[in-house]
Amino acid sequence: MSHVFLSEMKTITHEQLVRYAGASGDFNPIHTVVPKAKEGGFSDVIAHGMYIMGLASAQLTTWFTQQKIASYEVRFVAPTYPGEQIRVKCELNSDHSIGDVTVIDQEDVIKLKGKVYFYEQS
Repeated sequence: MSHVFLSEMKTITHEQLVRYAGASGDFNPIHTVVPKAKEGGFSDVIAHGMYIMGLASAQLTTWFTQQKIASYEVRFVAPTYPGEQIRVKCELNSDHSIGDVTVIDQEDVIKLKGKVYFYEQS
């Protein structure tokens, strides 16, 4: 039997993206400058993939305080825009060694898909 974890919705803001750019050093203008993002084919600035991945990772460590994460791999499926609300979902397999991780928006559009692997518990 698997277990499913689902976080609360979190709204992504333009300010968060600017702050993340400063913290990460990733100043690619598609993340902070609307005209540049539009030149790149986006309707608005887009969230840094690593920011979304980090939000998911933080949620995983909140849920799984007794388990040690061995590895975490993701694929970015769709851009995340300011104003969108996202949540993290994790479905653990029956022995709780692997979790399927997704980040979805308020319309259930998948933004990120991945897996988290846990060390065996002794």
